[in-house]
Amino acid sequence: MSTFKTTSEKISNYRWIICFMLFFATTVNYLDRQVLSLTWKDFIAPEFHWTDTHYGTITAIFSIIYAIANLFAGRFVDWLGSRKGYLWAIAIWSVGACLHALCGWATEMSVGLQDVNDMLAASGALTSTIAITSVYYFIAARIVLAVGESGNFPAAIKVTAEYFPKKDRAFATSIFNAGATVGALIAPVSIPSLASYFKSIGVGNGWEMAFIVIGALGFIWMGLWLFVYKKPQENPRVNAAELAYIQQDKENEDASHHTENEPKLTLWQCFTYRQTWAVALGKFLTDGVWWFFLFWTPAYISDVYGFSSDSSTAQLLIFVLYAITMLSIYGGKLPTIIINKTGKDPYAARMKAMLIFAVFPLLALFAQPLGNISYWFPVIIIGIAGAAHQSWSANIYSVGSDMFPKSAVATIIGIGGMAGGVGAFLINMCSGILFDYAEATKMAFLGFEGKEAGYFIIFCICAVAYLIAWCVMKALVPKYKLIKL
Repeated sequence: MSTFKTTSEKISNYRWIICFMLFFATTVNYLDRQVLSLTWKDFIAPEFHWTDTHYGTITAIFSIIYAIANLFAGRFVDWLGSRKGYLWAIAIWSVGACLHALCGWATEMSVGLQDVNDMLAASGALTSTIAITSVYYFIAARIVLAVGESGNFPAAIKVTAEYFPKKDRAFATSIFNAGATVGALIAPVSIPSLASYFKSIGVGNGWEMAFIVIGALGFIWMGLWLFVYKKPQENPRVNAAELAYIQQDKENEDASHHTENEPKLTLWQCFTYRQTWAVALGKFLTDGVWWFFLFWTPAYISDVYGFSSDSSTAQLLIFVLYAITMLSIYGGKLPTIIINKTGKDPYAARMKAMLIFAVFPLLALFAQPLGNISYWFPVIIIGIAGAAHQSWSANIYSVGSDMFPKSAVATIIGIGGMAGGVGAFLINMCSGILFDYAEATKMAFLGFEGKEAGYFIIFCICAVAYLIAWCVMKALVPKYKLIKL
């Protein structure tokens, strides 16, 4: 257990301003990636004649590029440092977000059509040409977005390791990770409305400006980050008492673990540790669940219950869903409570908390059956499962920062992000294909037919993913073991 010697000096709280900046960045991160999921069904698909498979392909490729980029993003952030690494990441993804707005114009030029009305009126073989051409352009924009967004969590976890002692990291992570939920919460009440507004005043088909407005938020964050961030030992706003609190774990770990010139793990060396594989497989098995909820819930509400994304009912449903997900903030606090009450080491406390979080997604087994009674039941259940995921996610991130030296934290989180992205690629690609197949063949599964049967299958997979992941992680790393260089 770590110890912290109090002083007469009142401790400053600048670390929480840094935490807010991480929260802001994560909110923008999730707003940017949600613009497509909230506009494709009702604004973009009619224009480009997309099917679920087209959309599933775009989201799947985003996921796999995000996965690959995570591997390098972590190394990039470790090499460049938190300040510059974060700036580069958000600059790239903000540019990528804005590039989506040009996809319609690029498709018109490539196909030889005059405007959006010509694309809407197209028929026959031309619709297939429009769909395929537009998909390529959107994939290009999503690749840029994915490369930039892959840097967010490696950078944020690295900053958290710099500014918080181990016992507080999961709580701090749960706070900034709640930005994902807040972004998802703000998105349904803002993005479709933005698209509808700009469409009503004749600015394109509306969705283009939604990408530009949301993408511009990243550039605002960059200006603030330049002013706010410095390493804690170099930051005049962090007083001696706060610095001592931040660095309280030092005296209980090997000194070489914290020197500025400490040896650095190579990428290959990282893969030789069971702890790396525990984080990677835990992310692989569970990240796809969150991404499925994020990318497909608006389509689910439209497909199964008939509410378009810009309708007040759909916006209320998604808002309530992600409002429930905000409960995840408590999930980050739970390990700290366990540590304070039981004296367990951080890893043991996190694994105990994560087992609790792994049970709640089992409710997803009942989402589709109860949806026959009211559409509120699946929305509430998905919200609870989302809260459990975000709580799980905050802790699995902290597992990496607990057991590896700070110089390797972003790399480990990047490896985990890569594995999670692969899982998201598989679930998004398979979902799009499954939903089109289920609709075309009127597939039946446990009393459901067509797309409803498809959604029920995916819900069942989501329900059991966390318990499987917990068992795998516990088998790989039964007890806490610090990596020493």
